[in-house]
Amino acid sequence: MLLFLLKTISRFVSWLRLESALRFGRGLGWFIGSVLRYHRADAADALRRAFPEKPAAEIAAIIASMYAHLGMNLIESLRLAGGRREQVEGMISVSGKEHIDQALARGRGVLLLTAHLGNWDLLSIMSLIAKLPPLTIISKDVKNRPLNDFWMGMRKEYGLRIVPAHNSYRACRAALKNNEMVGFILDQNMIAREGVFVEFFGRPACTTPGLAFMAAQSGAPVVPVSIYRTGAGHHEIHVQPVIEPPLDREPETIRAATQQYTTILEEMIRERPEQWIWIHRRWRTKPGPAAADEKSSD
Repeated sequence: MLLFLLKTISRFVSWLRLESALRFGRGLGWFIGSVLRYHRADAADALRRAFPEKPAAEIAAIIASMYAHLGMNLIESLRLAGGRREQVEGMISVSGKEHIDQALARGRGVLLLTAHLGNWDLLSIMSLIAKLPPLTIISKDVKNRPLNDFWMGMRKEYGLRIVPAHNSYRACRAALKNNEMVGFILDQNMIAREGVFVEFFGRPACTTPGLAFMAAQSGAPVVPVSIYRTGAGHHEIHVQPVIEPPLDREPETIRAATQQYTTILEEMIRERPEQWIWIHRRWRTKPGPAAADEKSSD
């Protein structure tokens, strides 16, 4: 039933004019944020801590824009699933592609560093529009099976390769050996035994060291990539210069590299704070003895 509903909605929003569809998305975001108030308190607390200098009115404006942005993200993705593929090349521009080309020239593959910023699902289309090798990402399954099948199927249609969060090492190494791209979304909370603590917006955030380990072991360079909404239905992908892999896999080396990556993500988010997912409980895991008792990440 849910799968049928999703397909019906995707066909409906793909039938609408882009402006009308995005207006619908903003309304959906308003409903989620202002009526359902989904994680609104979490977003407000995180923003106040991240930007203590900002007045309450500005924090409220960022929150409102964030929910509108998330609603538009959903509608844009559903429009693509509903058949609006002809819009793909016109809706995304890429700057800095030469950094990926230079990294690929080394023949060790490329590790893309990114975050849940902008319409991150559209990054999966970058390989198509920029004529790059396939992109593999590590992704957790959505608990609802019909929703998971719909969402993952939509991503795969645009050439994205998806591997499960656990036991993903072999698939990622194979992609790098084929001189392909592997994407790491590094802005999610981890439980203490699986992460390292680095500073993120002035607070310790438990972060996966997986990207640093993979770079150190494979010798693949890391390339930061962000995507921002810049207009009605238009997005810009920004590719930054190469970051060299860590020299070794010593704990402090890995932690320092993870801090470097996290600092870059923070800079990306500060550019467009309303386009990041402040509803995610990024700082849920706290350093100290209590962290050892945690069973799962958020």
